[in-house]
Amino acid sequence: MAKQKGLIKLKGTLSDVTFYKSQDGYIAREKGSLDGDRIKNDPAFQRTRENMSEFGRAGKAGKLLRTSLQAMLINAADSRMVSRLTQSFMRVIQADATNERGLRNVIDGEAELLAGFEFNIKGKLGTCLYAPFTGAINRVTGVITLDIPPFVPLNMVAAPAGATHYKITSAGAEVDFEAETFVVTTSETAILPWDATLTVAISQSNAVTAASTKPLFLAVGMEFFQQVNGQMYPLKNGAFNPLALVAVSGMP
Repeated sequence: MAKQKGLIKLKGTLSDVTFYKSQDGYIAREKGSLDGDRIKNDPAFQRTRENMSEFGRAGKAGKLLRTSLQAMLINAADSRMVSRLTQSFMRVIQADATNERGLRNVIDGEAELLAGFEFNIKGKLGTCLYAPFTGAINRVTGVITLDIPPFVPLNMVAAPAGATHYKITSAGAEVDFEAETFVVTTSETAILPWDATLTVAISQSNAVTAASTKPLFLAVGMEFFQQVNGQMYPLKNGAFNPLALVAVSGMP
């Protein structure tokens, strides 16, 4: 794979070279010579088929988790989030010590490896919110909570340029990766001023199924706003809004 240079950029196929535009610019790549049927049936490609199977499983799991958090992701995701999440799910699947290679899955893997995943590299939760907080998952009651003691926003929130206000959001998600279903509950604060006034304690509670046997997730995010003539406007279409998985409970 090579990058195209010069004033004229090509798109399409010329001989055995394909020209296209990607996030990294204009790319030229030689056409592959492997036959699809050979990959599916040739014993020499057994490892390839196993990798493809698990990669497909990781992609499907990532899509389901993204769908469960879609309401929050609309305003907090970078352009490479999908591929990064798929890679993280691959690590979860590869931690499966029960099934043989090619058959490993999320359920028998280590979903806890997803804890700390940042959906927006441009605005990470850890570099935006410095106020100490506690995230907890109570599998027995099905209650997923976020608690933040009072803090001074100017000291504990690193807001992007132009921001005058913010709000803190959270979501509790129960995801069934086998049935491809989910239960999710979200909470949010009011839009709060980014100033030197001490906030009140923030306590958010998101209920899913009590005594669930499925993986549970706590996602925490922030949104930034600019006040103009009494109206609140989302800042830069959410480009710097953070969202992260702060707590994960895999299979009980």
